[in-house]
Amino acid sequence: MSVGSRGAPPVARLIVDGWHRVECLIAVGAFGFIALVLILDVAGRELLAPLYRYFGIKGAAGVFAAQKMSVYALVIGSFAGIGIATATASHLLPRVGFTWVPIAWWPAMDRLADTVTGFFMVGVAYYGWVYVQSSMAAGLRAQAFDIPIWPIQAAIPLGFLSAAIRYFFFALWPALRPEAPAFQE
Repeated sequence: MSVGSRGAPPVARLIVDGWHRVECLIAVGAFGFIALVLILDVAGRELLAPLYRYFGIKGAAGVFAAQKMSVYALVIGSFAGIGIATATASHLLPRVGFTWVPIAWWPAMDRLADTVTGFFMVGVAYYGWVYVQSSMAAGLRAQAFDIPIWPIQAAIPLGFLSAAIRYFFFALWPALRPEAPAFQE
């Protein structure tokens, strides 16, 4: 019995399931934060600002740097989404070449594709890390907050690395691979 024909070890299933939950929490937290900050900003500008003017109060009524904070949260949530899409097979999947090999070869081709994709994602993560390192070396700071920008940018290589590792898990244990949807929406 080959490694691919057995199910995945229970610990591997626990790892990928827990990992998926963490990525989902990060993404939901990031997008929830965006929604909250932008709603508060608009409510402050549209509801509080007229009251401030009426009572002669000087000051800002919106949320300071709401758009910048939202963009930073968008980076984090979006790159967490790469791992989520990989874990749920909800990423775009071109159907080119699916009939070029006999059906009996499909499991082996899936493992090969997962391995190649994993290495590709490692390469993209590497260049993402080069980008983050350049920001660190240049001492770039986040606008409006004067904090280093690289911790936010670190979501870029981490998102691709997460997908890469997950593809390697799929190649080792095909039972972990999610079922592809019957059709793309």
